[in-house]
Amino acid sequence: MDSTQRRKSGINLPSTMSQTSLRLETFSSPPSMKQLSSPLKSMSPRTISNLSASSSPSKSSSSCSDRFIPCRSSSRLHTFGLIEKASPVKEGGGGGSEAYSRLLKKELFGTDFGCFDSPKGGSSPMSPNKNMLRFKTEQHSSGGVNSPFSPSILGQDGWISGEVSTPPKPPRKVPKTPHKVLDAPSLQDDFYLNLVDWSSQNVLAVGLGTSVYLWSASNSKVTRLCDLGPNDSVCSVQWTREGSYVSIGTNLGQVQIWDGTQCKRVRTMGGHQTRTGVLAWSSRILSSGSRDRDILQHDLRVPSDYISKLVGHKSEVCGLKWSHDDRELASGGNDNQHSQQPILKLTEHTAAVKAIAWSPHSSGILASGGGTADRCIRFWNTGSGHQINSVDTGSQVCNLAWSKNVNEIVSTHGYSQNQIMVWKYPSMSKVATLTGHSLRVLYLAMSPDGQTIVTGAGDETLRFWNVFPSVKTPAAVKDTGLWSLGRTQIR
Repeated sequence: MDSTQRRKSGINLPSTMSQTSLRLETFSSPPSMKQLSSPLKSMSPRTISNLSASSSPSKSSSSCSDRFIPCRSSSRLHTFGLIEKASPVKEGGGGGSEAYSRLLKKELFGTDFGCFDSPKGGSSPMSPNKNMLRFKTEQHSSGGVNSPFSPSILGQDGWISGEVSTPPKPPRKVPKTPHKVLDAPSLQDDFYLNLVDWSSQNVLAVGLGTSVYLWSASNSKVTRLCDLGPNDSVCSVQWTREGSYVSIGTNLGQVQIWDGTQCKRVRTMGGHQTRTGVLAWSSRILSSGSRDRDILQHDLRVPSDYISKLVGHKSEVCGLKWSHDDRELASGGNDNQHSQQPILKLTEHTAAVKAIAWSPHSSGILASGGGTADRCIRFWNTGSGHQINSVDTGSQVCNLAWSKNVNEIVSTHGYSQNQIMVWKYPSMSKVATLTGHSLRVLYLAMSPDGQTIVTGAGDETLRFWNVFPSVKTPAAVKDTGLWSLGRTQIR
């Protein structure tokens, strides 16, 4: 086939390849797989080999082949940000440099490449899928870059300061209603009494009138421990730390020790002239506070009623707590002070101090709450005697209890809101405010697992609240000892 014939056919073929070797099939519609495979089936193996041999250039003859020229419009080069980067403009270039850049792009990439140029702020009509090989960063309407290292994520100093800010944790949800309510007839509405305590063996002791009742949180069984008779009444109850014995302070000034399992009185001790409104156990010593303004120290290992007397208060003693290491005894009274006699005396409160709690998380940190005229929770460092912080709660502070699971503290209140409040320490931000009692919330005790509190009031009800989370332990530890409590639900 001569060059004239090749030129007329419009097809550029190598000189060694004849036009009859090339066969073109014309389809009026898109070909199916059957149509595409039929020409190959009609050709014999010999024909295919001859076609390959005739189309392959020989070593002796000069080779002639065409090169592949891609379509610039289908290559989507703008996906990789090639057309959005303007050429650097030289000083004095002005608009001539931009025109030169467009002309250079058309010469290098073809005329089809210009169809992707779009006005500033507009979008290309043939823009590809944004999820395909996204090398370009997306620009927000504010102009910021959605990058993991952007200042909106790392803060103002970002990666330089190295301080990566984490989103704040959502506040812990505390149920607003009690999960159990018990009737407590004859529960006294007296600020200076302490009539509710929860033992380490999961038994609740409650003083009602002349009797003490035991309520088992495990099976809801109620047992009457004792009846003091018509001439006396219960003013305070307190379990030993082991939970086997309960001490009872009476209106006549006696201190009685009872075996909680056998419901049997073990011992009776005197020494106070009038009612014993508060009791506190250390590992070995029982301390009692009275309206006679004295604090007596009792030791069950000796036959005498008490081994020492602490004098210092000028009015009734209504708050008494031993520190967790048994080194300090904090007392509060109606003389607007609390002290560890005779080491330290703190007089900032302006009302009776009944609410006292030692921190189980920091040694020497004491919390105290004042009555109606004071309404403040104050925190002290007993080592230095300095006040750390003070928070005005807006109402009379009746009780304080520190959570052993988390660094939080719960307070119960009287006049005028009768609420229960959970605070995060040391920020003293409110975690929850609980309401439900119609009178002053004078009594507070915590379950042995540290998750549930029980509150009592003059409305003659005991209410159980789930306020604290469970203790976080790296692994479950099975305790088979004598005082193993486990997780007990109160239902």
